[in-house]
Amino acid sequence: MGKGAEHMIKTLLYVADGQLVAALVRGDHELNDIALKQVLGAEELILADDAAIAAHPNLKVGFLGPIGLNLPMVVDADVAVMKSAITGANEVDVHVSGVRPGIDFALERVERIRFAAEGDACPTCGSPLVFTKGIEVGHIFKLGTKYSDAMGASFLDRNGRQCAPVMGCYGIGVSRLMAAIAEQYAGDDGIRWPAAVAPYDVHLITVSWKDEQQRQLTLELEQQLIDGGFTVLVDDRDERPGVKFKDAELIGLPVQIVIGRGAAEGQVELGSHALAASGESKRIALTAQEAVLYVKEQLTS
Repeated sequence: MGKGAEHMIKTLLYVADGQLVAALVRGDHELNDIALKQVLGAEELILADDAAIAAHPNLKVGFLGPIGLNLPMVVDADVAVMKSAITGANEVDVHVSGVRPGIDFALERVERIRFAAEGDACPTCGSPLVFTKGIEVGHIFKLGTKYSDAMGASFLDRNGRQCAPVMGCYGIGVSRLMAAIAEQYAGDDGIRWPAAVAPYDVHLITVSWKDEQQRQLTLELEQQLIDGGFTVLVDDRDERPGVKFKDAELIGLPVQIVIGRGAAEGQVELGSHALAASGESKRIALTAQEAVLYVKEQLTS
C-alpha cells in the first residue's frame, strides 16, 4: 500500500476486569496501558491472550479493525482526528484503506491512551518534546493501607469516621546510584570514580612486587598517604605490568601512581587518569614526596 505507520490504525485487545475491550492507536504510536487502565477504571488490565480471544471466533488476530467490531472501544485522540486510515478488515489477509474515524466506525470514547513521542507538543509550554536518556536512582512507593491495617493504625477524619492512613515510602537505591555513577563517569577503558564516592582514594601500582626497591618505596608511599588521611589500594600481585594497568583502568580510582624502574631513584609516575586530564602523552615522573603533594592537591581542592 506504500503508506507509513502514521496512516494506519492498530486495534489492540485487552481484558479489563474480565471483559474484552479494544483500544485503537495510530500505527506509529505505542499504547500506554496504565492510561488505558485509568480511563476504564479497571482494577486489572491485561493484554488479551489466546484463550480470551478464542471466545470470540470472529476476531482475526493480525487483521483486526474497528469497522463492525462488536466490542467496547477506546479510541486514542490522535486516531479520532485522522482523515483517512488503513485498518484490518477482520478477515484473514484483508485490510481496508480510506477508513474515516467517526464515519466508518463510532467514536464513542475518545481518550489520550498513548505514550508521548518525541516532537509532541509539551502540554505546559507547547514546545516540541525532546527525549533524553536517564536512570532512576530514587523512588517513591504508595503502600496503601497494607501496613497501617496490619498495625491497627487509624485516625478520625473530618467527619469523625475511623480510617486507616495511606502510607508511602521513598529512598535512594544504592545499587542504582552506583550504576548511574559508573555510567556517567565511564571512559573507553573503564570507570572513573569521582573522589567523593570512590572505594579508595589512591591506587598504587607496583610494576614488580618482587623488586625490593619497588616494594619498599610502595610501602613507604602507602604509609605517607595513610598518614595524610587517604585510603590506598596497593596492587602487590605477582602479575604482568600490562594486566595491572588494565585492571587499574577498569577499577578507575581517582589517582593512580605507578612504582616501577624509577624506584631506585625514589621516583614514581602518575597513572593514565592524570595523563588524560593533563594532556600529556607519557607518564609524568615525580618523587614520592611530590606524589603525596599531588594527591593532596587533587583530592582536597
